[in-house]
Amino acid sequence: MKKSLLKNIKHRRAVYQTEKNILDRVQRLFLLLVALAGVHVLIMMAAEGFSFGDSLWLTLTTLTTVGYGDISAATFIGRMATVILLYLTGITILTLIVSDYIDYRFFKREHIRTGKWKWNMIDHIVIINSPAKNAVQYYIRVVTQIRANNSYKNTAIQILTDRFRDGLPVELNELGVIYYNGTADNPGDLKAVNIHSARHIVILAHDENDPKSDIATFDIAHRLAEHKLAHKAIAECVRDHNRERMLKLGVRSVIRPVRTYPEILVTAMVAPGSEKVLEDLFTHENDHPQRYSIETDHTCWSDIVCALMQAGLGTAMAYINADNEVICHPAGEDKATAKALIVLVKTGIEPTDQDIQQAIYHYLARQRKWAEYRDSLNADAQ
Repeated sequence: MKKSLLKNIKHRRAVYQTEKNILDRVQRLFLLLVALAGVHVLIMMAAEGFSFGDSLWLTLTTLTTVGYGDISAATFIGRMATVILLYLTGITILTLIVSDYIDYRFFKREHIRTGKWKWNMIDHIVIINSPAKNAVQYYIRVVTQIRANNSYKNTAIQILTDRFRDGLPVELNELGVIYYNGTADNPGDLKAVNIHSARHIVILAHDENDPKSDIATFDIAHRLAEHKLAHKAIAECVRDHNRERMLKLGVRSVIRPVRTYPEILVTAMVAPGSEKVLEDLFTHENDHPQRYSIETDHTCWSDIVCALMQAGLGTAMAYINADNEVICHPAGEDKATAKALIVLVKTGIEPTDQDIQQAIYHYLARQRKWAEYRDSLNADAQ
């Protein structure tokens, strides 16, 4: 592994040197070209008696091989300067600059494709690691969920992984995802993805079923903590007892790697803290949904919600009508004609159908008595 890492570092250094050499050469050639053009302008002014504007015009039209012929050198010195400085040297240098620039564009395009290009990004989302199975499908779902939120609709997303060495899959490219081929245990790779300027940092577990994945996740979280970046991180943790260790590093959120429901990860990003509620729904640790065969007839939905909350039985989430349609989160003023209710109840407290029915009945009875009392007060006042 050490040899592989050293080989990777040497390769990246060689690539960087190649790009730098091309840019340095283009810069040197361009400066030389400007110098030659400047000398030619001065010679035209001195030998031909042209104005600065005419001298510059002649130099540029000759250098770019346009050659309008409206101005030309007449003296021997002027003609020789044009042949030597521009035809023999200037045009050759210009050709080399264009050639090197094309090479640079080719290098850039190839490096972008293979994940070796360093993007100067700020306020972006960095996703570290790839799931062991169905990585592309998982990324697509995560990115789609992130883009669905207006606050992150135009936020750049960059993946740091060594998974796609031959290029990012087309499906992810079409979503506008950028990736860098590297690993988070390499400080140079973390710097390459502008980790300090990231808005969110997501650390995925390599394998959601392998507790050893927590070792790599903890190492990355520790590196982020050293750079005072842990508060930006959302980390996946396979074993629950490792959560406390990661939270002590200052990690913002620690979640279970639920691959079938990436919305938990996105929720932790968009609304920190609410991911705990979603996790509880999956694990039944605290709250979980329960169906109760309760019939209601045009009962105001807000009355049903208040009845269950005041009785401490749970939170009404939806009802099922006579056509077996599940009506989720209806408006408070809706009149619910239901044959069953879906209630979010606390684990360890299991209300019966009768408990739910009585809670609603007693609440409605109190509401009727209050309405009658209020009517009587109004009548006395009149």
